[in-house]
Amino acid sequence: MVGEQQSGRVDSWIWAVRLTRTRSIASDACRGGHVRVNGVRVKPAHAVRVGDEVRLRHEGRERVVVVSKIISKRVGAAVAAECYVDKSPPPPPREETVRVAVRDRGAGRPTKRERRSIERLLGRPRPE
Repeated sequence: MVGEQQSGRVDSWIWAVRLTRTRSIASDACRGGHVRVNGVRVKPAHAVRVGDEVRLRHEGRERVVVVSKIISKRVGAAVAAECYVDKSPPPPPREETVRVAVRDRGAGRPTKRERRSIERLLGRPRPE
C-alpha cells in the first residue's frame, strides 16, 4: 500500500483501533503503567510496529493484541478489527463480576442501617 506507515505512537494506535474510547484515556493508561508492548511498560509516545504484542489493562479486563497494521486515524469497527489479532482471554461471566451497592442519586448519606447492609454486601468485617 502506498503511504502505509512502518510505526506509530502506541496511544494513538490503541485509540485508532478502538481499544479505548478516547486518546486521552489511552495516554493515561500508558502513563499509569497499564500498557505493555512486548512485555515492557511504555510511555504514550512509544513506537509500535507490526508484529508487536500490546497488552492493555482497561475497565477491569486485560486485552492482548498483536499488531498487524499501523493506523493513526480512528476507523470503523470492522476496519479496526483487521489491524490486530486478538489473543485476549475471554471476559469473565457476568455472575463473577463484583456487585456494587446502588443508591438513588441525591439520596444523601446512607443511614447507619444502610451502611451496615452495604458493608455486609461488600464482605467487609464489622468494626468492634
